[in-house]
Amino acid sequence: MSFLSDPVQAGDLQLANRIAMAPLTRNRSPNAVPTDLVATYYTQRASAGLLISEATAITQQGQGYADVPGLYAPEQIAGWKKVTSSVHAAGGKIVVQLWHVGRVSHTDLQPGNAAPVAPSAIQAKTKTVLIKDGTPTFVETSMPRALELAEIPGIVADYRRAARAAIEAGFDGVEVHAANGYLIDQFLKTGSNTRTDTYGGSIENRARLLVEVLTAVSAEIGGGRTGIRLSPVTPANDVIDADPQPLFDYVVAQLGPLGLSYIHVIEGATGGPREVEGRPFDYAALKAAYRAAGGKGAWMVNNAYDKALAETAVANGADIVAFGRPFIANPDLVTRLERNAPLNEVNRATLYGGGAEGYTDYPALAAS
Repeated sequence: MSFLSDPVQAGDLQLANRIAMAPLTRNRSPNAVPTDLVATYYTQRASAGLLISEATAITQQGQGYADVPGLYAPEQIAGWKKVTSSVHAAGGKIVVQLWHVGRVSHTDLQPGNAAPVAPSAIQAKTKTVLIKDGTPTFVETSMPRALELAEIPGIVADYRRAARAAIEAGFDGVEVHAANGYLIDQFLKTGSNTRTDTYGGSIENRARLLVEVLTAVSAEIGGGRTGIRLSPVTPANDVIDADPQPLFDYVVAQLGPLGLSYIHVIEGATGGPREVEGRPFDYAALKAAYRAAGGKGAWMVNNAYDKALAETAVANGADIVAFGRPFIANPDLVTRLERNAPLNEVNRATLYGGGAEGYTDYPALAAS
C-alpha cells in the first residue's frame, strides 16, 4: 500500500491519510447558500484525509463569481452545517477556504453595484462568472477602487469573523486563501500593488495584510486549526511579482511562530505547468525558511500531481499532497489511487454551475 495512505498530523487535525482534496469552485450555491446537493458532493469525497472546501466569500464584497458560497449570513452557516455534519458522519475532516477576491469581481456582484476593492486601482486582465438567463457567462472584471487605509482593519476583522463562523458551522478549521491573484495575493505582488503607504512598497509592507489576517484568524480559532494557501509564481488572475523568492521566504518566516495547521503551496502555474517560464522558484528553500522560523505545520503541495509524483513528493518530505480536478470526476479517488485503478474523465462542460450532472453523478468503483 502507498504511503499516501499513512495518517498524518496537521496542527490540531489528525488526518487518516496524506491525500487532500484541493479547493474547487463549482458555482452551485445559489444566493451564496450551500444546498443539500453540496453536502452530497463533499460527503462522497470524505475518504480524503482532508477536504478543503471551495473558496467561500467572507463578505458580499469578497464575492467575485456567481453562485459561490458565503460564510457571513445565518442561512449560509446553516447550509454549511449540513455539509460538515454529513462529512463528519462519513468519517471525514473538512476545512473551509476563506476568500476575498479583491479586484477579481464585477459590479453586478458587489453590494449596491459598487466597484470591487483592491490594493490599487488596477483592473485585472481576467474574467469572472455571472449567471445570465440561467447560464454561466464569462465576463471581464470591473475596474476596482483602491482600499482606503482606514478600511483595511475592517477587512482583517471580516476574516476573523468568518473564521469564528466557520467553527460555528462545524468546520474542523480554515484555510486562508492568499493565492491565485485574489485580495491578499494582490497586496503581496508588485504587479497589483502600487501603494505608497504602510501596505505597499517594501516586502514587509506588502506582506502586512497577510500577516495581520493570519495573526487575527489564528488568535480567534487557534493556529492549529488555521492553514494558508500560497502561489508564489502563478500568473492566475493577472498577478506577477518582480522578485517572488525573497517575498515568499519572508512571508513563511512570519508565519512560522503562529503554530499553523499547514502551509499549502501551489507549485508553478495554477492548473498549468509546474515550472513557469522566466519565473524560477526554489520550493525547498521556501520550506526551509518556514522550518527555520519555527514553523511546524504540515507542508502541503499542489499542482498537477498524479500518484507517482505524489509518492515522490512525500518521500522527499512533503506531508500532504492536494489533488484538484481528479477529485471532481472521482469521488473515490483515494481508493482508486490505492488500487492503481483508472480514473474517470472530467466533463468540462459541467464544471461551473448546474445541478447534479457532472457534480454528484460520477461513478465510484464497483465494490470488490
